[in-house]
Amino acid sequence: MKVLVIGGGAREHALCRSLSQDPAVTELHCAPGNAGIAQVATVHPVDQLDGAQVTALAGRLGAELVVVGPEAPLVAGVADAVRAAGIPVFGPSAEAALLEGSKAFAKDVMAGAGVPTARSYVCTTAAEAAEALDAFGPPYVVKDDGLAAGKGVVVTSDRAEALAHAGACERVVIEEYLDGPEVSLFAITDGTTVLPLQPAQDFKRALDGDQGPNTGGMGAYSPLPWAPEGLVEDVLATVLQPTVDELRRRGTPFSGLLYAGLALTSRGTRVIEFNARFGDPETQVVLARLRTPLAGVLHASATGTLDQLEPLRWDEGAAVTVVIAAEGYPAAPRTGDPIEGLAEAESADGTAYVLHAGTKADGEGRVLSAGGRVLSVTATGGDLAEARERAYRSVGRISLAGAQHRGDIALKAAQ
Repeated sequence: MKVLVIGGGAREHALCRSLSQDPAVTELHCAPGNAGIAQVATVHPVDQLDGAQVTALAGRLGAELVVVGPEAPLVAGVADAVRAAGIPVFGPSAEAALLEGSKAFAKDVMAGAGVPTARSYVCTTAAEAAEALDAFGPPYVVKDDGLAAGKGVVVTSDRAEALAHAGACERVVIEEYLDGPEVSLFAITDGTTVLPLQPAQDFKRALDGDQGPNTGGMGAYSPLPWAPEGLVEDVLATVLQPTVDELRRRGTPFSGLLYAGLALTSRGTRVIEFNARFGDPETQVVLARLRTPLAGVLHASATGTLDQLEPLRWDEGAAVTVVIAAEGYPAAPRTGDPIEGLAEAESADGTAYVLHAGTKADGEGRVLSAGGRVLSVTATGGDLAEARERAYRSVGRISLAGAQHRGDIALKAAQ
C-alpha cells in the first residue's frame, strides 16, 4: 500500500513512524512533513489546506490511502476533495469535522445523541457572556467556538480574565466547570462501527503542578492505572457510538478518528470536547503501545470495513511522552536555534525515540527549531516508572538553547 500522510507535527511523525514499521506499506510519503519525518518518509511541499493540491499530489504518487493529520485541513474540506477523486482517505468530511470546528455544533450533536456533557451557553455579545459567567460562577470555563490549536480555552476564577477572553472571540461557549481527572479516549470509526483505542492523559499547562498558561500539550502517558474498570466500554456505549450514530442520522456520517476529551466527575463521566483527529501529544503514547499494524486499521476506516477487523492488539507495558518546547512558548516561541543530541537521545533497542514537531533542516544539514512545541521524546517500558525514566533520560541528552519541558509528566501515576 502507498500511503500519503498530510501534516508536519509530532502527531504526523508518530503516524509515519508506525506506518513505516507496517510491512503492508510499500511507499510512505508526507506533506509537508518536517526534519524528523524526512527520515522515515519522502516529504513533499504542499499547502495542506488546499484540497486540490493535496488531491493532485496523491494522484501523482498513486496513493492508495491518504491520512489527514491536523484539524485545519479537515475543517477546510481536504478529505472531501481526496474522497471525491476516488482515493480512500482517513479523516472526516468538513461537515462532520465541525464536531471540532464548532463547539456549539458539538453541543448540539451531544444533545441529540443524549451524550453527557457540561451545561453551557453559546454567547456572541459581552452582555450574554457576562450573564452566562454569573449563571455558572467560578471557576469560569470559556471556549472559543472555532479552531484554536488547542489553546482556545480559558479556565479561570478571574471574572475579568474570562470576560476578556470571551470578548476576544467572535462566538464563545461558556459552560459549567467539570471536576475530576481528565482522560483522552480515541476511537477509529468508519461511520458505523466504532473501535476504541487505549485511553491516555495529557498535560495542558506549561509548568509543573499544572501551573502556567494553557498549551497544546506538554506530555502524555498511557495506560491509566487509576482509571475505573470498564471505562472504555462505558464511554463507547454512552459517548462514542451514540455520537457516531447521531451524525449518521443527520446525514453527515463521521469516518476517521473521533477523540473524546472526558472528565471523570463526581457525577459520572462527562464530555469536555470532541476532536476530529488524533490528539497531540496523546497519539505519541497510544501508537507506541499499538501492536496491530496501523495501515490496515486506517484503510478499513476509509473503506467502511472496520467490522471485518480482528480485535486490536496492545503492548501490556506503558508509554510516556515529554514535550520539549521553545523558549517563550506558548506566548512568543523563539525559533531558528540548532538542536543537538538527537541521535544520542534515541536508544538502540527502540524503547526511547524522538518525534519531531516544530523542526526544519537548514542548508548545512543541521536541525533547527521551527515552532513552539519542538520535539516529543517518547519512551516505552514495562510500567510507567520505567517508561518515564527512559523518556527523561533521553530528554537530558538533547540540547536546545532556552528549551523548556515539564518534569512531572506521569509522575503521580507512576508512584
